[in-house]
Amino acid sequence: MPQPEKILDPSHSPEAWFGHELRLRRKEAGYKTAAPFAAKVQVSVDVLLKIEKGDYRCPEDLPPRLDTVLETGGLFSRAWAMVFSDADRKRRDADTRSPRPLEGGVQQSTGRMLEGGAPSSSTRSPDPLYRRQFLVLGSLLALDPLDLTALLSPTPPPPVPEKISTREIRQLQQIAAGLHSWDNTYGGGGLIGQLATDSMQWAIRLLSVPCPSSQRPDFLGAVARLGLVAGASQFDVYRHDDARLAFKVAVECAEEGQHWHLRAKGYSFLARQAIWVGDADDGLTNAEKGLVRSDRLTASERAMLHAARARAFGKMRNVQQTIAAVGAADDAFAQRRPEDEPPWMAYYDDAQHNGDTAHALWDLAVGIDDYDPAQAGQRFTAAVRGHGPGFERSKAMSCTKLASLVMRRGDPREAAAIGRKAVALGGGLTSLRAADDLRQLGQFASRHPKIHEVAELKEEIGATLRP
Repeated sequence: MPQPEKILDPSHSPEAWFGHELRLRRKEAGYKTAAPFAAKVQVSVDVLLKIEKGDYRCPEDLPPRLDTVLETGGLFSRAWAMVFSDADRKRRDADTRSPRPLEGGVQQSTGRMLEGGAPSSSTRSPDPLYRRQFLVLGSLLALDPLDLTALLSPTPPPPVPEKISTREIRQLQQIAAGLHSWDNTYGGGGLIGQLATDSMQWAIRLLSVPCPSSQRPDFLGAVARLGLVAGASQFDVYRHDDARLAFKVAVECAEEGQHWHLRAKGYSFLARQAIWVGDADDGLTNAEKGLVRSDRLTASERAMLHAARARAFGKMRNVQQTIAAVGAADDAFAQRRPEDEPPWMAYYDDAQHNGDTAHALWDLAVGIDDYDPAQAGQRFTAAVRGHGPGFERSKAMSCTKLASLVMRRGDPREAAAIGRKAVALGGGLTSLRAADDLRQLGQFASRHPKIHEVAELKEEIGATLRP
C-alpha cells in the first residue's frame, strides 16, 4: 500500500521552501508522480523526493533543467541563487564574526525585532524572521517584474533601455506594489530594504533615458510611486538620506507629471520623517506644502496631511494647535469615500487614521502631566483592533505606544499585559522604528522595578531587541 506523501512546511527551512515549490509546480504541470518527472530532469527518483521533502539541498546544476521542463521562465534558477547562495554567504560571514556578549546577561529569544543570522545547517529551523523572509521571497519571485537576481546583485546593476517603454513603466509599478505590501508586513530591513535601495537607484537611472511624450506622465507617476514606497522602507530602517532623496524624487516627478495625489503623499512622508528625526518645524512646513490646492486632493489625503500637522504640533507641545489639527483631520476623514481614493491610499482606513492622530495626542499625553490621556488611549485601542493582516508593523507600533501611554499615565500591570502583546506582534519585524518604540516602552517600564509583571516585560523586551 503506497505511503501518504509527507506534508511539507515551506516555512521550516530554505530547503523546505524550495522543495514545496518544486512539488507544487511539478503537479501543476501534470506530473502526478515523481518518477516520470525525475527522468525528464535527469535525476534519480530518490534524489528528487528528498529535494521535495526538504531533506536534501537541490544541486546547483539542476534548477535550469527544472525551469526548462516546467516552463517557469527561470524561476528555480533565480530561487536557487537568492535562497541558497545568500544563506551560504550569511553562514560564511557568521563564521568570521566573533560572538558578541548579550546586554545584562539577558537570554535572547528566537523572535527578534531586527534580523538575525541564518541557520547553521539544513536541520536547524530558522528564527521566525528568517522563516518569514523566505515566504516573502516566494512573493518576490512570483511577481517577476524583471530579473530580480540582477536587481539585488551589487554588481553589475541592471541595464537601462535606450528609451522608456510600457515595459519599464509596468516594472516600476509592479515593484512598487510588491514593496508596499512587503514593507507593511515585515518592515524595511533585510531583503526588502536591499530591493528598495537597488530599485530606486535603477529608477533614478531611468530618468535620464529618453521617454516618448505620450508616455512620460505615466512614467513619472511610476517613478514617483516607487520613490514613495522605497523611501518608506529606507525611513523604516533609518537610512534617512536615502529616504529623503527618494521622497524628493517622488515629489518632483509627481509635480512634473501633474500627479497631485502622489505629490501629497510625498509631502506627507517628508513631514513624517522630519518629525521623527526631531525637526517638527520642517515637518509642519512639508505637511502644509502638501495641502496646497487641497481641492485637488481626496478626503483621505487631506486627513493624512492634517494628521501630519497634528503630529508636528504635538512634538512642539502646542496643545491648542494639535487639537485643532486633529479636528481638521477628523472632519476630512468623515468625508472619505473609498471608491474615490487612489489605490495607494487604500491603507488609510479607520485604523490608520486612529493610529496617526493618536500619535499626535500621545506626545501631549506623555509630555504634559495635566493633559487627559483618554483620547490618545481610545484611538490607539481602535487602531490595534482595526489593523488587519498585512499591516503588522502599524498594529505593533500602535500597541507599543498604547502600552507606553498606560505605563506612563495609568496602571503599570495593565500596561505590562498590553506590552507583551506588542512584543508578540513586533518580534518578527525588521523595523528600527518599531524597535525604538519597544525600547522606549522598556524605559518607561524601568520606573516600576518592584512590579513583577513589569519586570518580566522589561526582560522580554531586552531579549527581543538585538543588543
